[in-house]
Amino acid sequence: MNSFTINGPGVLRGSISVPGDKSISHRAVILGAIAQGRTKIKGLLESEDVLSTVNALRNMGVKIDHHKDEGMLIEGVGLYGLKDPGQPLNMGNSGTAMRLMAGVLAGQSFPSTLVGDDSLSQRPMGRVVEPLLALGADISVQNSGYPPIQIKPVNQLKGADYVMPVASAQVKSAFLLAALCADGASRVKEPEQTRDHTERMLRGFGHTISKQGDWIRVVGGKELVGAKVMVPGDLSSAAFFIVGAAITVESQIILKNVGVNPTRTGVIEILQKMGASIDCLNQNTICGEPTADLMVNSTPLRGVKIETHQVARAIDEFPILSIAAACARGITTLQGAEELRVKESDRIRSIVSGLNGLGVSVEERPDGYSVTGGEILPGAVNCRSDHRIAMAFAIAGLVVSGSIIIKDTVNVRTSFPGFVELAASMGMQIKEQVGPHRG
Repeated sequence: MNSFTINGPGVLRGSISVPGDKSISHRAVILGAIAQGRTKIKGLLESEDVLSTVNALRNMGVKIDHHKDEGMLIEGVGLYGLKDPGQPLNMGNSGTAMRLMAGVLAGQSFPSTLVGDDSLSQRPMGRVVEPLLALGADISVQNSGYPPIQIKPVNQLKGADYVMPVASAQVKSAFLLAALCADGASRVKEPEQTRDHTERMLRGFGHTISKQGDWIRVVGGKELVGAKVMVPGDLSSAAFFIVGAAITVESQIILKNVGVNPTRTGVIEILQKMGASIDCLNQNTICGEPTADLMVNSTPLRGVKIETHQVARAIDEFPILSIAAACARGITTLQGAEELRVKESDRIRSIVSGLNGLGVSVEERPDGYSVTGGEILPGAVNCRSDHRIAMAFAIAGLVVSGSIIIKDTVNVRTSFPGFVELAASMGMQIKEQVGPHRG
């Protein structure tokens, strides 16, 4: 059980680059594999989660090589060129990998099984099954809706319309990836707009995906064409340092070349509403994705009511937003975020438990939380193997007069390899212990 020890208080200063966007990295590898021709990817996040996707595709006959100067090179096999792996495909800890690969495999000519580690095996997968069934896939889950996911070949997927009951970029993307192999047109409609990396990237690989009002439409059977992809910095990773700089007096940082896709910037909007000083500099568009350098200065924060329409656009950032709320003057409330219950941990429960253990007044709600800002006290937090909970509470250590110990942090490397080293380079007093914590 790895752990972090953070000694505060601290100040963050400097100009850094965060690792490549995890969501975009997954999609770039997948689309490169099922395109025709070569795809070159620079800036790919080489985390355990993304490597689970890479290894699964290699096991299905895709040639994927990494070159120091050129980045990752993928020799695409086309929509129907994947081969039977002859064994279950292990998605490790990655829910994104499992859901997106389910979409890819739904239209293939061989049977497949998707499995994961203990944590992933406890995450519900039934909701990704429903839209794929609508396309005619033969797909099922075991253990009352939990992995493994088993997929059997069918003669032909059929185009269909599907209305998503819950907003989820992963489920939407699984449907779109499966629809690439369907006969005819398929459409999907989501209750709230979620991140649109799949749609943008499909256009970059030559697909004429389109919008019809609230519907997203794809036509099956059209081969993708290999592309050059530059992956921007991950806003979800940047969010930890954005909050860290905002809550610590005299901090100033610049985060370079961060993806600021408008379907992802809910975290910036919420923090700015709380009074955070965040400026977007050097704005650009790379491979269809907007980017910017983010300059953050420390400033007093105030509690806010987080609007329901912002939830889907900040769903991965609520662990670190809860730390901002704990440092803000007044009360911050979150509702409409039931999705947090089925992440790597029950994140609502993990946030509430962690804050309570550090002396912060917080109320748990079925679909969110209510945090009353105040002093964060020294203590220990068990992050329940959840990488975002671990990094969020590590940032809380910046404002503590004493030490915070974060237990069970081994999964941080699944999304943010080098987090400890990068945090230390900016002035954070953080140490990692490998193995059981003593004391």
